[in-house]
Amino acid sequence: MTIITRTLALAAALIAFAQAAPLQARPLDIVAIGASNTTGFGVGGQNAYPAVLQALLRKKGIAANVINAGVNGDVTAGMLRRIDGAVPKGTDIVILQPGGNDLRFLGTKAARARGIRVIIYDPDPVPADFYQWDHIHFNAAAHAKIAAVLAAEIEASLKPQAAAQPAPTKP
Repeated sequence: MTIITRTLALAAALIAFAQAAPLQARPLDIVAIGASNTTGFGVGGQNAYPAVLQALLRKKGIAANVINAGVNGDVTAGMLRRIDGAVPKGTDIVILQPGGNDLRFLGTKAARARGIRVIIYDPDPVPADFYQWDHIHFNAAAHAKIAAVLAAEIEASLKPQAAAQPAPTKP
């Protein structure tokens, strides 16, 4: 599945969730769970996509608090084991960014939700220009691009759908 296909499918799912969700009455609480690319390894926490995402959402007028729950070296199985402790009650959105450690450490990719909107950001393939010198960790520009994609998905999920208008009847 290409990143575009995944993004479109995810956008459709987020829109469906948004239809059932009330308009934003309080800040969105978002938790980003992942490994070193979530922590901002090599670019610093202030340049990691969770921090950039929070800034982008706020710039768009969306009150959001994004918690960076990345752990260097983690794999999806570890992320799922710690999801209950890393995701506080009241969380609105979880972003799961499994990364390449599963492939490097022979793990599996899986996700689960507890009635929380889940965004799995897992580009396939990862663009070559996303990487730092080590070809493992994302550079600052990649974190900015990831945050922009996620901000657009979150913003789209918050917009109410226009009510379907019945077709005018002829007198």
